[in-house]
Amino acid sequence: MLDGVALNAWNTHAFHSFNPDLVLMDITLPYLNGYLWTEKIREESKVPIIFISSATDNMSIVMAISKGADDFVCKPFDLNVLAAKITAILRRSYDFVSNHNILEYQGVRFNLDDNTVSFQSSQMELSKNEAKILRLLMEKKGTIVSRDRLMEYLWKTDFYVDENALSVNVNRLRKKLESIGILDFIQTKKGLGYKI
Repeated sequence: MLDGVALNAWNTHAFHSFNPDLVLMDITLPYLNGYLWTEKIREESKVPIIFISSATDNMSIVMAISKGADDFVCKPFDLNVLAAKITAILRRSYDFVSNHNILEYQGVRFNLDDNTVSFQSSQMELSKNEAKILRLLMEKKGTIVSRDRLMEYLWKTDFYVDENALSVNVNRLRKKLESIGILDFIQTKKGLGYKI
């Protein structure tokens, strides 16, 4: 849960490390109102936002939607209606059925169809090897992928491949990610491999 204290010390790293799939927002909140928090979130993310508020006048609803909210639920509300709205908005936002060719983690989106990686409003095309490295790491996010596993995945050969070739490819990938604002995404686990 993002509380008022965390939001008062707003920064990009804090939001992306929390990485919410959905935000439920009220208008009246500590420090700043929900409209301003929504604007701040929209500067960083396209995460779905649903306002839940007892302010039911049309101006409040229009203001929430214009600031970037995806829906507005008036209090008091039926839990079944809210659950249905949440399910629908998650389905639309993440397209669970047809979006198999998009990998997403911490705001980074990798399109398997054209080997492009995007973050916020920036996009970069990756080489074949860079794309294969990113794909495997994102599919195994949160776990360490060994250098041997990556090399086998990249080159699929019995011939000896210099380990330095993997380091060169990973470093190129990191530089491309950094060029569009994706910092410290790939971690080196010394003697083990890499993880995101």
